[in-house]
Amino acid sequence: MAREIVLDTETTGFDPKTGDRLIEVGCIEIDDLLPTGRTYHRLVNPERLIPPDAIRVHGITDDKVRGAPKFAEMADELLEFIGDAPVIAHNAAFDRAFINHELGLCGRLLVEEVRWIDTLGLAQTRFPGMANSLDALCKRFKISLAERTLHGALIDARLLASVYLELKGGKERVLDLSAARGPMAPGFKPVSHGERPRPLPDRVSPEEAAAHAAFLQSQFKDLSLWRGYGLEAAASAAS
Repeated sequence: MAREIVLDTETTGFDPKTGDRLIEVGCIEIDDLLPTGRTYHRLVNPERLIPPDAIRVHGITDDKVRGAPKFAEMADELLEFIGDAPVIAHNAAFDRAFINHELGLCGRLLVEEVRWIDTLGLAQTRFPGMANSLDALCKRFKISLAERTLHGALIDARLLASVYLELKGGKERVLDLSAARGPMAPGFKPVSHGERPRPLPDRVSPEEAAAHAAFLQSQFKDLSLWRGYGLEAAASAAS
């Protein structure tokens, strides 16, 4: 698997075409579906007031972003972190619209649509007709939401990275220990033991069989349960 970036945003509203702006971006770098430990997180000055309805969702107030950089001031470092990697987002069209709107405003190249992977679409294919919000998927995959009281770009990106792992095959895929993972050690030669005999040869000696038969006959009046387990053969060996 190639390097990928899991991304989430928080905004002042739902549509950049009507004047809504980005106020937070969080990114998690993953390699082979697992976080590498590298993250990118910034609050962004939207150059406008944040509506109360939006504040109730993410808790980001005007005071928190007043001293934050404008998007144009951090666009290059965001693009450098993303690089040429695919970008994973939940309901990717929403995040793509805001990221590309902000990039367009400051004259940067847009992140092409073909590079975006939508986990909402993946979830809807796997769980058609079911609730597939990020919260619903975390509960379905038993991913803890304990640290999340409000929406936050970096927290949601971390949760989404775990959801993406599950949607792509889960921990079983990551823990695949098949030989395809790497070459055999130098000088290794597989050993062939031939076909396994069927049935396997009896490893009980005649003396042991006779002792077992004598024990059964001395302890039990009804031996019908043991008829199918070689009692007759053991008794004849004892006589």
